Parts: sequence; structure tokens; C-alpha cells
Amino acid sequence: MNDPQQASAGLVTQDPADMLTETKVPEIKLALRQEAEVQNLARSIDERDQIQILEFGKEPAQQISRFSDQILGNMRATKVEDSGVLLKQLGKIMDRFDKKDFEQTSGGLFGKLFKRGEKMIEKLFGKYQTMGKEIDKVYVEISKYQSEMVDSTNMLEQMYDQNYQYYLTLEKYAVAGEMKAEELKSTQLPQLESKAASGDQIASMQADTLRNSIDLLEQRVYDLEMAKMVALQTAPQIRLLQRGNTKLIGKINSAFVTTIPIFKNGLIQAVAAKRQKLVADSMSELDRRTNEMLVRNAQNISNQSAEIARLAGGPSIKIETIEESWNIIMKGMQETKSIEDENRRLREEGTKRLEQLQENFKNMKNQG
Repeated sequence: MNDPQQASAGLVTQDPADMLTETKVPEIKLALRQEAEVQNLARSIDERDQIQILEFGKEPAQQISRFSDQILGNMRATKVEDSGVLLKQLGKIMDRFDKKDFEQTSGGLFGKLFKRGEKMIEKLFGKYQTMGKEIDKVYVEISKYQSEMVDSTNMLEQMYDQNYQYYLTLEKYAVAGEMKAEELKSTQLPQLESKAASGDQIASMQADTLRNSIDLLEQRVYDLEMAKMVALQTAPQIRLLQRGNTKLIGKINSAFVTTIPIFKNGLIQAVAAKRQKLVADSMSELDRRTNEMLVRNAQNISNQSAEIARLAGGPSIKIETIEESWNIIMKGMQETKSIEDENRRLREEGTKRLEQLQENFKNMKNQG
């Protein structure tokens, strides 16, 4: 048969992610009754010392209150506005992308207007080279933001574990108080009441004092239960923040961190390919006019130029690929904004719930 002590110890040391739910509370409370630490806490309560009873579990109760403030502060400090600025910057850059820049023009532009065509290519090259540099800057900032989101998620996991430990400590004190109250009501109080019924005046006064101590102890247990509820309600709020972070990290990674480098490189390659096309066609025209008397050489040069034209005319990066990358990034910006709006709503709701719980807890403390 399994040792109850070992069974309870195993229960309260499981992964907090699997433990801190309201459905698990009765199971945890039952297991804690077998813990030597909890039994020692119950024995340490002196029913004759009402001040000790009033302060029983004071330190962990104060810790959970301070921890709740820390959670609220973290929720308020989470700035999704930073990502919004980055999205606006990226949006302005992406708006300058025009697929018509890479479409084949008609009218013999390359053959007739070499100088003008070269200037147009240089202008186009400069435009998208500048875009590439600007995208690089935003990409660096987005990568930093993603790293900050990862750090925030890890910090929230630590806070979740810490919250569970606070909850468990409060539960130990509450269970110890319950055990002590049960013991007093089932053993000492009946004995004193029996003596008082026989006319023992001293026993009668002692019974009244003990009843008052039991009332104070039960009130103290109730206060600890209220503090414990703060920990129980804080846990899902932390998980909501974590889920929001992981969604944003995933979206940033798929739509921005992966796609932006491909898009930027595709732009540069597309411009370079168009520039090669201009040079190849222009050289072919120049060779035809200046080498009419040298038919064989002109034919060789023409063949070479045609081969270059065929190679240069089919860039490795298709304009459709660049356009698709652009669409992915724009879609990612819209989805990220939706996620941020949802996270902001969840955070505001979570903040209001925690503030209300804190206010209820403080009111209960004042009434007690």
C-alpha cells in the first residue's frame, strides 16, 4: 500500500501548470493534511494567544498581495504600441513597391534610348536599394521586438511558478488553521463544556475564551482563503499574457522575420536582372550598327548577345514571388494588429478583474 505522506508530497510538487486550477484545490487540501510541515504549523498555533492567531499566515498573505501588484504592473508596462510604430514604418515602405517597375516596356525603349534607359534603371535601382536599407532597419527593430517578447514570455513563466508557490504556502496555512480549529472543537471545547455543565465556573470562563479563539481562528482561515483566491485568479491571467506573446512571436517569425529578407533580396535581384537586360539589348544594337562590314564577327557577337539576353531575361526571382512576399507581409501586419487589439482587450479585462479581487481582499481584511 502506498505511503500517504509520499502520495501527498508527490501531489504538491507536480508541475504548477497542471496543478493551479480550482478543480484541483480539494485534492491539494486533502494531500496537505498529510504533510509534516502542515501538521507542525497546526501544532504551533497557541489558542491562548489571540494576537498570534490574528497574525497567523500574515507574511505569505502580504507576499501574495505584493505579487498581485507586480502582475498588474507588468500588464500595464506591456507596450504593444512599439510594434504598432514598426508596422506603420513597414507599411509606408511597402506602399512604395510597384510591380509595374519590373514589367517589360514596349516601343523599343532599350534599343532606341540607351542613355535614358540607363538613367531610368539607375533611378529604379536607387529606389529599391533605398527600400532595402529601410526594410533592413525595420527588420532589425522587429527582430529586437521579437526577442523582447520571448524574454517577456519566459519572465511570465517564472511569475507563474512563483505565484503557484505563494498559493501553496497560503494553502498550507489555511489547512493548518482548519486542522487546529477542528481539533479544538472536537477535543478541548467538549471537555471544558462538560466541566462547566457540572458547575465549574473556571471551566465555563475557559470555554468562553476558547470559543472566541476558535472564532478568531476560523476568521483568519477565511482571510487566508481570500488571499489564496487572488493567486488562483492570477494564474489564468498570466497564461493569457503568455498566449498573446506566443501568438505574436509566431506571426512575427512567419510573416516578418522569414519573409522580409526574401522580399528584400528579391527586390535587388529583380532590379539587377532588369539592368542586365538593358545592357545586353543595348550592346546588341551598338554592335549591329558599328560592325556591318564585319558580318562574321557581327554574327558571332549577335549570337552571344542573344544568349546573354536569354539568360538575363529570366531572373532567378520572379516578380510574382516578390508580389506574393509583399502580400504575406501586408497580411501579417493586419493579423498582428488584430492580435494586439485582442491582447489589449484581454489585458484590460485581466487588470480590472485583478484590481477588483484586490479591492475585495482589502475590504475583507478591513472588515476582519
